Amino acid sequence: MFAWYRELTRREKRTFWACFGGWGLDAMDVQIYSFLIPTLVASWGISKGQAGLLGTVALIASAIGGWTTGLLADRFGRVRMLQISIVWYATFTFASGFTTSFNQLLVVRSLQGLGFGGEWAAGSVLMGEIIRPVHRGKAVGCVQSAYAVGWGCAAILSSIAFALLPAAWASRALFWTGLLPAALVMYVRRFVDEPDVFRAAQEVRAQTGERVGLLAIFSRRHLRTTILTSLLALGVQGSSYAIITWLPTFLKTTRHLSTAGAGSYVVVVTAGAFCGYIASAHLTDTIGRRRNFLVYAVGCWLIDFAYVYAPVSNRVILVMGFPFGFFTQGIYASIGPYFTELFPTSVRASGQSFAYSFGRSVGALFVLVIGLLSEVMPLDGAIGALSLGGYCLTLVAAFFLPETKGRALAD
Repeated sequence: MFAWYRELTRREKRTFWACFGGWGLDAMDVQIYSFLIPTLVASWGISKGQAGLLGTVALIASAIGGWTTGLLADRFGRVRMLQISIVWYATFTFASGFTTSFNQLLVVRSLQGLGFGGEWAAGSVLMGEIIRPVHRGKAVGCVQSAYAVGWGCAAILSSIAFALLPAAWASRALFWTGLLPAALVMYVRRFVDEPDVFRAAQEVRAQTGERVGLLAIFSRRHLRTTILTSLLALGVQGSSYAIITWLPTFLKTTRHLSTAGAGSYVVVVTAGAFCGYIASAHLTDTIGRRRNFLVYAVGCWLIDFAYVYAPVSNRVILVMGFPFGFFTQGIYASIGPYFTELFPTSVRASGQSFAYSFGRSVGALFVLVIGLLSEVMPLDGAIGALSLGGYCLTLVAAFFLPETKGRALAD
């Protein structure tokens, strides 16, 4: 299954591990918050709507940070912006542990979100340009699997923290672990270089004096691609955020599990997610990017419906967590290679980051809407309505996009 990895050059492998580590630690920092929602609601007296707002503002800020970083990465380089993004989100995740009120955490999480969005924007396009076409889908998809690793680490750390520490101190300790990713910057600085295709584009730009406008992705040449990729990203991320952010709360309030018990259920989900990423990474190089999206979107819709609405026992929900994670997170593995191949080098980072960031920012509203709806209707009903609708949008967008399997990146 991983024979392709041995065929990568040293440069490709170093870039792979730099992006894998960055994305995994990034996911750990972000997903820690989902395990803290019940504690924040109880200890700070905030409503579910406010808890949803904390999740939403971070995601909206990440969308702003993602597109901004993409624009800067097209001008100043993918590696440089990756380093800045990692330090940024690590610093403000750590700072979250010192907040003492809703308003303070709202501001700090907004700042943290800028770096979270920037890391994906720079890292995804860096990987897509470094890896050869024959292995691009597998490599970029496997980097996406680091999200499951980071998410699993968040689940394990939260279970340990709440088992050993009082709730108030456990939440602070979990935020403080967010400083760990900053150490990764030293590795990136020493071992990761800018992609050749980007350097060549920079040289041409310097010789011709050509400047790409900030709104180039909305020109007639790129507009259709920008719209469809943005809608695809919205369907995937809105649906995912709708259930993943509220999953621990769903398990605790609807399924009546303890915080530690909910953490163990999420570990099963993350195990399925990791396998889903790996399978999707291989399928995207085997059956193609577009077809893989269609297969996974259908799987997401079916398992989401069963997970939220099926009248089954908690034991069955535990078992269903594996295919749930497999599909709802595995679908992400195709986004990086697909978006990389749909945009030309001159606007690749900005186009890719805008589409992903659009999906993230508008999809983030799903988190807030669920928090508000759950105050007037059952939480599982609110989650199901938004997540199922989002995956229908993914199917429509993928249907109208072209196949790009094996496409070279030279313009």
